[in-house]
Amino acid sequence: MSASTTPRRAHIDHLVVGAATLDEGVAWCEATLGLSPGPGGQHPLFGTHNRLLRLASTDHPQAYLEIIAVNPDATPAREAPLRRWFDLDEPAIRQRLQAKGPQLLHWVASVPDIEAACATWRAMGIERGPVIEASRPTPEGLLRWRITVRDDGQRLFGGCLPTLIEWGPAHPADHMPAPALSLHSLTLSHPQADELHKALGAIGLADIAVRPGPAGLRADLSHPAGTLALHSEENP
Repeated sequence: MSASTTPRRAHIDHLVVGAATLDEGVAWCEATLGLSPGPGGQHPLFGTHNRLLRLASTDHPQAYLEIIAVNPDATPAREAPLRRWFDLDEPAIRQRLQAKGPQLLHWVASVPDIEAACATWRAMGIERGPVIEASRPTPEGLLRWRITVRDDGQRLFGGCLPTLIEWGPAHPADHMPAPALSLHSLTLSHPQADELHKALGAIGLADIAVRPGPAGLRADLSHPAGTLALHSEENP
């Protein structure tokens, strides 16, 4: 799907699986999903790199899975004290990924007007962070996007409140192979479920399931060999 036909509504853009190293993330994907992720790239601003896997979804037609890790050979252009996105500089997250292996960490929502969505949340007392310009090179050209990243790198709501993204003229899913994996649902749980649900509804994501409980994410997937669920492990 090209950018010209991107849905002009908020929707799931991608699921974020964090890994201590990218090699561990790739091995996890092959062992857990039975699929090898396709190429990704490097993020000079944050000193991270990734691999990507397209997901089939009627409601979220450009959805994909991102496996991301700190790149040990890169120094972030975003200098300290600014931190990497998705809590990848958080010691507890790093320890968890090293001890328990790759896991679902977060999700990113595509919105048609990122400034308006941020203003809506700010009025609700939620500071998602400044909108920054980011990019990475691809064989098809430079991929550009605008994304919310707090100075402290926090995900918020234990990873349940999405990072917001607004893509430029191209989307990474435009050049990914046809999906062999389907995304059936994303379910969020959090002690402040009502507040989380209201925040999502305010920017057009009321269809995302939210329930009270310890903070966490669950993505239900299926492929020809069967079904599986990816879980995060967060503190309440």
